[in-house]
Amino acid sequence: MTVGIKDVARVANVSPATVSRVLSGRAVDPAMHERVMAAVRSTGYRPNLAARRLRSRHTNTIGLIVADIRNPFFTAVSRVVEDIAYERGLRVILCNTDEDPAREAMYLQLMQEERVTGMILAPTRAGLDKVARMETDFPVVLIDRAGEGMVHDSVVLDNPAMAARLVEHLHERGCRHVAGLFGAASSTGRERRAGFENAAERLAMRTQVVAVPHGPGEAERCVAALMQAEDRPDALLASNGVMLMAVLRALAALGLKVPDDVAVVGFDREGWMDLVAGGLSVIEQPVEAIGRTAMTMLFDRLDDAAIPSRKVVLSGTLVARGSSLHRQEA
Repeated sequence: MTVGIKDVARVANVSPATVSRVLSGRAVDPAMHERVMAAVRSTGYRPNLAARRLRSRHTNTIGLIVADIRNPFFTAVSRVVEDIAYERGLRVILCNTDEDPAREAMYLQLMQEERVTGMILAPTRAGLDKVARMETDFPVVLIDRAGEGMVHDSVVLDNPAMAARLVEHLHERGCRHVAGLFGAASSTGRERRAGFENAAERLAMRTQVVAVPHGPGEAERCVAALMQAEDRPDALLASNGVMLMAVLRALAALGLKVPDDVAVVGFDREGWMDLVAGGLSVIEQPVEAIGRTAMTMLFDRLDDAAIPSRKVVLSGTLVARGSSLHRQEA
């Protein structure tokens, strides 16, 4: 026997309209939401998505476009978004642009064609200006990257402050010549570079800045060139988790030890980092908070499209471990 919304409403002791509101992702009282979802689970209700698509302009689907799914940050945020969408009875379409504006344009068009209910997007650096002017008939929330004057809601890390904190930490540990490796394709890399340069100038540290083309292989070549130079740095800062792994591979290939030969710091805290002797010093991003805030902003916008656009800036946490010890401390 087919289970319908009325059956769910009867089990939850609410109106069918309340059930529809919960299943469409609209904000309701948390206790009411849980009661309805418990009834959905107990009855085995499955929405007739094909019929709903014919009745509605949207499809109860969330679009999620990330810049590089290999980056552990985007993997973690995607998991949070998917979990929350599942709790709300929504599906997720996940697309990876690989920092390619052409692929980004194609996936943006796909979201329009699929009539998604809303979209969460980490734009490419080249696509930021287009995103700023983009008009859609569904709400958009930007994550990780958001330029000035955006018309869309956004949630980002305080990138300049967090990069500056890493530089300050290296200075506290006795490092005086630091090289920073920053992604050339994203606004995140640009913001972290600004924080790096400002902090190093304030602390009178010698610096080298390397704009790394997209791809871990390029990062490894850049590190090799830095560390084979006569006047090599005593510390390396990697601007994301993928680049941090490339730094370690390059140093291992050169036979250099961390932190004996060079201190290493970076962004994102991942499980594999515990396998590195002494551990890696990183800025741990609040990925859970970023994903949940983005989804909350999306649901708020669905409830009231007229509210002013908002930008939420979150702080990370410095996790200091063995990779940033000064050679005299190690």
